Amino acid sequence: MDPYEIIAAPFDVYWAPVGEAFPAIDAAPAGNWALIGTSGDENYTEDGVTVAHSQAFSKTRAAGTTGPRKAFRIEEDLMIRLTLMDMTLEQYLHAMNGNTVTTTAAGAGTAGYKKLGLSQGLQTTTMALLIRGSASPYGASWNSQYEIPRCYQSGSPEAVFKKGDPVGLALEFTVLEDPNAASDDERFGLLITQHQTAL
Repeated sequence: MDPYEIIAAPFDVYWAPVGEAFPAIDAAPAGNWALIGTSGDENYTEDGVTVAHSQAFSKTRAAGTTGPRKAFRIEEDLMIRLTLMDMTLEQYLHAMNGNTVTTTAAGAGTAGYKKLGLSQGLQTTTMALLIRGSASPYGASWNSQYEIPRCYQSGSPEAVFKKGDPVGLALEFTVLEDPNAASDDERFGLLITQHQTAL
């Protein structure tokens, strides 16, 4: 039997407005779910998609001991990172707070063009993320997916144009707590992995 629990597979990242229903684990994303990257993981650098869990603690020490007696978690964060190699404005907008892309059609003697504003303003645009891969620790050809109800793009990408290297936009999505979570341990969302095929 293969050690399915050892996973080495690319994952795709989808975005949708906050409140969009997440797809079933064995169903294709539909509705308002849209790929980040025109071709999904084929537009991400080989670093892939990173899901980073970070935390900070406050430790209590007593006069009669040298080691900590108790620890309190005081901060935690969940971050999603990827570097996007897709310079279409419909994808570049992820680095620009979701600004609107407008299109001007070609006319007599004038070229058609698209434009994207480069100022992001005071407000951050929130979205939902779905991170989906055809890799389950329980068997072949099953899916795993992270369901992130609320996040915003918090990275500061730099577009570097030079010979021989593709431009990559380093995106970082910071997860926000979901006030509608079913339980405290679901405030940042869920990780779901398929372990059986539907009957």
